[in-house]
Amino acid sequence: MVSATPRIEIFDGISEELSDVSLRRVKDSATRRVVMTFSSLQALEKLNSFTKGSSNTLRLIDEEGVIAIEPQSVRSIYGGEEKDELKAIECRFDIDREDHWERFMRFMHRYAEANGMAYGDSSK
Repeated sequence: MVSATPRIEIFDGISEELSDVSLRRVKDSATRRVVMTFSSLQALEKLNSFTKGSSNTLRLIDEEGVIAIEPQSVRSIYGGEEKDELKAIECRFDIDREDHWERFMRFMHRYAEANGMAYGDSSK
């Protein structure tokens, strides 16, 4: 047993708060696309840099262990009057194996329950 409370880390030892997650199926494929959005990063607020302590890996940690994911893309979203204020970070990755998808969903259910998140259909 690794941790009773599910958490997400970009930097070792610093838990991040997931703001939103989008789950999609890639057209004409069994691949599923995950887009995780973080409105703020604790690591940046604590003056850590992406070159110090980061392994370019999202670590999803729960009672089953650690899921290490290298995102296919990481996008910074800026806003504010001069569009220079970091508003969010989006991490995108694909999952093409059913057993990996099932493990990811078990983690997401635990994370959502522990953090008061609920599923909502964005197409409505």
